Amino acid sequence: MRKLPLDPDVAELAPADSTLTPYDFEHIVTYMRLLDADAQGTDWQQATKIVLRIDPAREPQRARHAYDSHLARARWIIDQGYRHLLGAESLARSDH
Repeated sequence: MRKLPLDPDVAELAPADSTLTPYDFEHIVTYMRLLDADAQGTDWQQATKIVLRIDPAREPQRARHAYDSHLARARWIIDQGYRHLLGAESLARSDH
């Protein structure tokens, strides 16, 4: 089993595909960290600096876009995207 990186570099925008992407799998820890920070009421600028490693003081527009898109993608994964994992799992079982 391949290890996922705990702190991969992030794109300015997270994917907006209607299916999970390789980027999503690589950044699942990032998404979970953002969801956790959001649930704790962490300020977006602090979360962006710590989780996404983008300094909002130096790159405010990039930081905001990255934060908003990655948090939206994280929410999509927990609301809908996980179903793609379940579908892939049931397909894999039917192959055996």
